[in-house]
Parts: sequence; structure tokens; C-alpha cells
Amino acid sequence: MSDVENKERSAVQAVVAGGMGGDAVHYDVIDAIRRGEGVEPTVHGEMAEVDSVIQTDDFKLWYGVAQAIHGISMDVPRGAVTALIGPSGCGKSTLLRSINRMNDLVDGVRVEGGITLNGAAVYEPTVDVIELRKRLGMVFQKPNPFPMSIFENVVYPLRIDGERRKSVLQDACERSLKSAAIWDEVKDRLKESALGLSGGQQQRLCIARAVVADPEVLLLDEPCSALDPVATIRIEELITEISERYTVLIVTHNMQQAARVSDYTAFMYLGRLVEYGPTGAMFQNPKLIETAHYVSGRFG
Repeated sequence: MSDVENKERSAVQAVVAGGMGGDAVHYDVIDAIRRGEGVEPTVHGEMAEVDSVIQTDDFKLWYGVAQAIHGISMDVPRGAVTALIGPSGCGKSTLLRSINRMNDLVDGVRVEGGITLNGAAVYEPTVDVIELRKRLGMVFQKPNPFPMSIFENVVYPLRIDGERRKSVLQDACERSLKSAAIWDEVKDRLKESALGLSGGQQQRLCIARAVVADPEVLLLDEPCSALDPVATIRIEELITEISERYTVLIVTHNMQQAARVSDYTAFMYLGRLVEYGPTGAMFQNPKLIETAHYVSGRFG
């Protein structure tokens, strides 16, 4: 058993032993998952009514012999922010990276089941993975600006797609930097290296680069984990602003952040979907005690 799993088990046992008001607490769903049993996720009724841009259908993924994702079926609503939450090692980032097939770059990866993006299969043999990734903007945990100017960082996706018209690149750069709420800070520094920006500015620059090609979905993998509190607040404000134009799927370990920025929340545990519903219900009136205790910090 891994250190993460040992830590999680100890946390669960501590809560069970301590209980609430002296009564023992039983995590039937978590215990079943730990035993490797199949568990039907608790999906709130509101999720049946959403217009989905991404659908996963009994999706499974293995790294070699180790299974990381266990039969997840869920719809990601269009034009909203959906947060993936759960303890470290629960498969949040793996699921996110499966959507744009970033996991293809890892040796020994095998998948079953399906994922669709606007109705088109992601894992069909005929899919052009490069074209697929153009449809999905991606922002990682640590800001990763390229060692080039601010301007060239932003328009890089357009350049590699063959765009050479100066006016088009200039307009796209300005539009994207404004979308990422950083234009006013860098408009007079576009020829300077992006590496000279602060961490928070670099992450907003990466968001600008991710949206310059007008993706169908923006994927955010713990985008604030390497930032200070002030920069984190700015990124959260930006996510709210961007969600008016893009569907956003975000992985976060911060429960307060998930509650602040998302419209829908999916709670995962050891590669399985546990509960999924509107964020307000997930944090204020979840259907499972496991979810209630996780979002309130009692375990995990």
C-alpha cells in the first residue's frame, strides 16, 4: 500500500474512531471502494438535465498493471465550471489528462470505455491527437511560459498552426491577454521575456496562450497550487470571468476554491466517481456522509 493510501486510511480510521458526538461513523462507500468492489456513483438528478460538452462512458485507465481510473461515466456541462475534487492519488489529474490524451505520452498506458468531445470520440484510432489538443486549452500546476517574448508565448499556438499574418497575430495576442486579465500589465512589455513576469502573471499568460486558439474546453490542472494567496485570488476571479465564454474543467485540492469558482463538483476517490452534482448541493447538502466529511475536512 502506498504512503498516500496509508495516510488516507489512517485519516478515515481516526474519524471512525472519534465519530461525531461520540458515535462511530461508517463510510460504507469508501470502505467498499477500498475493498475493490464496484460502487455505483451518487449522481444528483440535476445532472440529467445538463447540456454536456464532454461525456465519459465507463472510462477506465491503467498505468501498466495498476488501474488508475475505474469505470467513470459523467457528463461535463457546457458553459460552466466543473471541479474535480478528492484526495491525492484519486485520479483527478489522470481523468483530466485523459480528455486531451496527454496520458498517451506515458509508457504502458491502456484505456477502455470512451470519452466524447461535442459528440466526437476522443479515443477512436482515426483521431488526430494534435488536432484534438488544439480543441482543448490546457493549463498546468506550475506556470510554464516558453523562453521567448510575452507576445510570442501568446501567439505560439497560432504560429505552429501556420498563421503568419502580423495583424491577425497582434489582434489575437491583445484579445487573449485581455481575456486573461493581464493586458494592462504587459501591453508595453510584449517584446520582453515572459520569464521576467511574476508567478501569478506567468500563470495568467499561460491561460492567455491556452485560449488564443478559441478552444472548446479549458482544462486547468491545479492552476493555483504554486501561487501565493494574492495571485490565487486573481486566478480565481479570472476563472469566473472566463467561464462566461468557455467551458472549464478544473482539478483542485482546495475545497474553498472549488466552492468559490465551480458550478458543479465531482468527488473522486481511488479512481472512482463517488458523488457528482451542483456545487451548492455538494457542499451544503451532499447525499453521502463521505462527501460531507471530505468537503468539510474531516478526512482526506
